Amino acid sequence: MKNLVVIFSLLLLISNAVNAQWTNRYPKVDGYGHHVYLEGYELPVLNTGPTDPAPSPTKNQVAFSAKGWLWLLNLETGHAKRITTSSGMDFKPNWSPDGTKIVFVRDDSSDTNLVLLDLNSMTETPLVNTNALDLDPIFSADGNFIYYASAKNGSFDLWKINIQTKESALLTTENSLERLPIPTHKGNQIVYLHKTGFSYDSVKLLDIETNSSTTLVQENFMSQIAFSLSKDNTTLAYTWPHGDGYELRLLNINIPESNMFLTKSNGLPLSPKFSYDGNWVYFSENNNNQVSEIKRISVNGGSPELLSISKWDWGTPTGKLKITSRVDGKKDAVRMSITDNNGHPIIPESGMIHSEGQHGIVFFYSPGEIEIEAPVGLINIHVVRGFSTVEHVQKTKLKAGTTSVDLNLERIWDANKAGWYALDNHFHLNYGGTNQLAPEDILLDLKAEDIDVAFPLVANLGNRFLEQDLFGWENEAKPLISFGQEVRSHFFGHLNLIKTKSLFWPWVWGPRYDIYKTDDRPNAEALRFARKQGGLGGYVHPVSIKDPFKEGGAKTIPVGFVADAVLGEVDILELGCLWTDEIGTAALWHEILNLGIPMALSAGSDVMNNMYRTMAIGATRLYIKPDENLTLSNCLNAIKNGKSFISNGPQLLLTLENNEVGDVVNIKKNKAKWKAVVHSPVPYESIEIFVNGLVVDTKKSKRGNTQTYSGTINIPKGGWVTARVSGNASKWPMMDSYAFAETSPIWFHQKGSTVPEAKMQAAKKLLKILNVSEETMKQGYGDSKIPHLLDHFSKARLKLENIISESKNN
Repeated sequence: MKNLVVIFSLLLLISNAVNAQWTNRYPKVDGYGHHVYLEGYELPVLNTGPTDPAPSPTKNQVAFSAKGWLWLLNLETGHAKRITTSSGMDFKPNWSPDGTKIVFVRDDSSDTNLVLLDLNSMTETPLVNTNALDLDPIFSADGNFIYYASAKNGSFDLWKINIQTKESALLTTENSLERLPIPTHKGNQIVYLHKTGFSYDSVKLLDIETNSSTTLVQENFMSQIAFSLSKDNTTLAYTWPHGDGYELRLLNINIPESNMFLTKSNGLPLSPKFSYDGNWVYFSENNNNQVSEIKRISVNGGSPELLSISKWDWGTPTGKLKITSRVDGKKDAVRMSITDNNGHPIIPESGMIHSEGQHGIVFFYSPGEIEIEAPVGLINIHVVRGFSTVEHVQKTKLKAGTTSVDLNLERIWDANKAGWYALDNHFHLNYGGTNQLAPEDILLDLKAEDIDVAFPLVANLGNRFLEQDLFGWENEAKPLISFGQEVRSHFFGHLNLIKTKSLFWPWVWGPRYDIYKTDDRPNAEALRFARKQGGLGGYVHPVSIKDPFKEGGAKTIPVGFVADAVLGEVDILELGCLWTDEIGTAALWHEILNLGIPMALSAGSDVMNNMYRTMAIGATRLYIKPDENLTLSNCLNAIKNGKSFISNGPQLLLTLENNEVGDVVNIKKNKAKWKAVVHSPVPYESIEIFVNGLVVDTKKSKRGNTQTYSGTINIPKGGWVTARVSGNASKWPMMDSYAFAETSPIWFHQKGSTVPEAKMQAAKKLLKILNVSEETMKQGYGDSKIPHLLDHFSKARLKLENIISESKNN
């Protein structure tokens, strides 16, 4: 499965670098690429409504997960009764053949285990609890075994355990992902999910006796694939990607060459499960309020039937919690997390729910007033407003009836009043998750995160080009929204194109793609396309380690970046991103500045917002100070002109002799006074002043809130100065691995000025990387003719060699 990283990873070929930013929250699984996808697509999903429906084999009941517990729905009365009460979150129930037991997945926010519940005695028995991820438990036909998936041996394999003896047996040993086992009656065959290679996801039928498998269906990037086998062991009901959504289909596992469309429902039917009589396929689907609902459809087709829940029986007294949030005395939107006294998440009755991987916190958004039902007892509330406030923590005792709570937050800095605005230039509205979001669905998120301008990017899943109907959609009132495009030529590096008038085609090309694999095309074509249309184009999530110039570090830099950057093709560089390293990316950016190329800063969270396990929009962001009113056009000008800083929490303002970032300092004296003001909702370790890439002043700090620093630097003959804040452990509102902020440059004498020695050293460093990148390119293309690419790299090499030669002669 070593090549799966190519299609999955946000970090191109280097997703598992040891010094990368966010890596994984749950135990690492081998052979999957970046864990953001494994945790986002393979692990269970929390929703306030019913998910994972499992019809009873003996009664008119359906087991399901909702609000993080298991429930039983009586289909005659519409009443749902809670049957688990753990501090963990319970998902994916499956029945024993006699209807007396349920096996399920328990998630403690850092690992998963499998639990057996006896419905007669209501006792729980731990079944599988390794130090790795354990998923997908299902009973054998005789009820004596549980089949499941576990990463105990590194990668996900299929296992079975004897319920009586607790002895486990390994069934598959491939170095790939095998999940979702469904044994046949005789137990000699298993239908299962198999993921390997260039995102070749498939459903397979394994013959245990011969240890051979046949493919039933296959497609790229089936993030929400799930399936169920009919009682007679012939018909498979499965979810299947279709454009931007999914549909349910049927096939005969003995004749898999043809299949039958069953329903698209509202566009995202999930978790199908046959009824035991084989007449119905149950499934869950999220509605427009992002609340999951149970539906069923006749196996013969027709219209899906909604199974409404008329009463929720918690099995314990509950109360209503009415929470009002105010920021600087005014009712306003906030990010919120609530847990009961056991640490179990308490979530609202509608709206998107997220779990962020840095701290394992389940969160949602309140518009300023929200009401939530929960069991009576002690309630813990955590709330923030973007990066504007420190984390506010409040405890309250929920009683029967309605309990009101007022939360009052104060800003440590009002960016807008100071003329600054926050942008997220790279995230995805819908990207393989369990919801289908409309642009209006993120307005509350943006307000609560204090994001003024958002550039969500339409993206692709290798062979499916998503959300083309949304490209060009804009919200002209604050928060401003404008859809851009992510061009995912994995081999050369991912690009973001913002404020273009049309889409760039192709979206994908290069080695390891089945189609367009030999295209002789540099990323520069897409970058020129954006510039010609009046937009901006640049590289996203470029560097995953803290020192890309160390031995072997060149291979962590996108293959196309240095050639494009040296030739002046790159408008913006995403220095801030959750999945890469800001310090490492800044080191690369500094060398580009030292060449005299004023490449502008960018930042984007790269969250996939329709996923449950994802960070917040704006978790890494760019602040800009436009010269005029806030418009999309003025935003682009401020970005290009370097009136900006990037941040994952701290907010950093730098001046040099009263000149701000993006300005040019023209003074004749030898020294200049600098001043930095840091408004930070989290503690950080230090602030550093860089001149032409070298640290010339450092101030230590262990505090947050507003701090002012100052000092004096020598003025060089040319070049630039920036300021950086970094260090310390992550805490809310942060969702990144360490605190970081860096400003755009203030230039000496003229924009793009240089110092000969720094320029020569930068050229030497970048030439080494260019050589490695070119060799990687040649190996990737093999015998294919690529004169255009070779010429592109040759021009970049010549420019760098000339810089080195000129510096030596001078």
